[in-house]
Amino acid sequence: MRSTREPTRAPERPPRDGSARSRGSRAVAIAIVVAVAASTVRAESLDLARLMQMLGGVRAGEATFVERRDVHMLDRALVSRGRLSFEAPDTFVRETTEPRAERLAITGDTLTVTQGGRRRTLQIDAAPEAALIVEAIRGTLTGNRAALERHFDARVSGTPEQWWLDLVPRDERLRNTVKAVRVGGRQAQVREVDVYLADGDSSTMTIEPAARSRTDTPRTRP
Repeated sequence: MRSTREPTRAPERPPRDGSARSRGSRAVAIAIVVAVAASTVRAESLDLARLMQMLGGVRAGEATFVERRDVHMLDRALVSRGRLSFEAPDTFVRETTEPRAERLAITGDTLTVTQGGRRRTLQIDAAPEAALIVEAIRGTLTGNRAALERHFDARVSGTPEQWWLDLVPRDERLRNTVKAVRVGGRQAQVREVDVYLADGDSSTMTIEPAARSRTDTPRTRP
């Protein structure tokens, strides 16, 4: 008797699904991009605590400055030039060389003004509006978060490579004179200070740090 068994057939391969592979590749690529983007955002995010930590690592520094003051009652801006220096925790010196020589030195709450061979000393609280601007600059340079938050509502934007610190006076009476102070910088260097007064006047100080600044980095012994 002849066998009626049919010949064995090779198993059929499922059809290739090119669209499924394409979708899978795209999904993997998207996941990689999202992961990289998320890590970049985390690496570049900046808040007040981190900014103060960066700035506080520089214990002393020197710089030159050019300040442009726009006064609404004058036809042209007032420009001054000079040098700045600071030393933590609370010393700040502004020495103007142009258009006329003047030196302001603040240590703690004491302000010493030297101009034209004359020198006078007073407590900085005697001029609260000026004290507010000094605290904005000195507090930022020294990374003194407590001092800044005592006088201002502070908001940080940007990244460590280019950041902005917006300071609005807490005291309503002082806001009637000093509307806001904006400080800009890169890494641990302050590069610009903008002051906006309530009457519409403003000033922009452009700062060029000196090559060397003293930090808290410990020295290695030979």
